[in-house]
Amino acid sequence: MNLKRIEERAAYFLRKRLPEAPKFALVLGSGLDSIMEQAEVEQEVAYEEIPGFHGSSVAGHAGRLAYCRINGVRVLVLRGRWHYYEGYNMQEVTSYVRVLRAIGVQRLILTNASGGVNPAFRAGDLMLITDHINLMPNPLIGPNDDTLGSRFPTMHQAYALDTIELARATAEREKITLHEGCYLGTTGPSFETPHEYNFYRIVGADAVGMSTVPEVIVANHCGLKVLAFSMISNVGGLDRHLEVSHEEVQEVGARASENLARLLLAIFPKL
Repeated sequence: MNLKRIEERAAYFLRKRLPEAPKFALVLGSGLDSIMEQAEVEQEVAYEEIPGFHGSSVAGHAGRLAYCRINGVRVLVLRGRWHYYEGYNMQEVTSYVRVLRAIGVQRLILTNASGGVNPAFRAGDLMLITDHINLMPNPLIGPNDDTLGSRFPTMHQAYALDTIELARATAEREKITLHEGCYLGTTGPSFETPHEYNFYRIVGADAVGMSTVPEVIVANHCGLKVLAFSMISNVGGLDRHLEVSHEEVQEVGARASENLARLLLAIFPKL
């Protein structure tokens, strides 16, 4: 069965399960699940039950889709994602984005845990993503579905300016320190060498990670507005020879996610 047919089945499955079409979807990265403590969950389903969705093999990703109310707003929450480095192709990694669009989602909010490239950052900081650099295979390679978007979609404002301004204003009002910067996407799963951190900084990155960019590309292709945040789990460079582990990423994420949850709780009613 081709991927488009699987996506249609997934959209049909979710439309039948959900009480109404959600306008917002939130994807939670590694260690960033604590916002669910503030959620009134109305429906929840394991990814494996949804056609074409996959259970995550990565610790810190619950692998469940929750339809819930957060601070008075109905939100579809994806508790984890699947990644290129797990062995899926890029079309599989990003397929869920087209499913969200098919069921009526208009805005996609992405979160991730990432390595800090900007030396001004510290572990536990939050970064608003304002642009990205893609060093992964592009998920739009292959036949184009003209009913979804252009063969050559523009990425000049891949992150919606109105939501960027909203995030800035909300962070200032809530007195949450929110850095801004460019996220660089790599395939993983190995963490970066000191010279790779240095190279990424030279080419303009502030943070580096193994997700998000493919989803942003597909979201822009099919007309979803994107807002995205990185939680900085560590900071690397030539003068920082750190041994990084996924367990450390989860631990820092758990500590930092309180501020991210506060920020999102304040943002949702104003979207």
